[in-house]
Amino acid sequence: MAERDYKNGELRTNINIGDNVEIVQKHHQRSGELTEGYVKKILTKSPKHSHGIKVMLETGEVGRVKKVYPESD
Repeated sequence: MAERDYKNGELRTNINIGDNVEIVQKHHQRSGELTEGYVKKILTKSPKHSHGIKVMLETGEVGRVKKVYPESD
C-alpha cells in the first residue's frame, strides 16, 4: 500500500482542530512509535517547532505531530 500524502508537523499553520494526525508521545520518543488521532487542542504557541507542534488528541493523548493528513473527499 502506498504511503499517504501528508504535511509536515513542524509548522503550526499546517495543523487545525479536527485534523487527522500522527503524533509521537513522550514515552515513545525513543522507539518512534506513532499514534494516530484527531486534534482536539493545539498546545504549542510558537509558529514552528523542530520536533513537531505539540497537540492533544480527542482521546486525551498528548504528543508532537509528525504527520498531518489531508482531509479526504
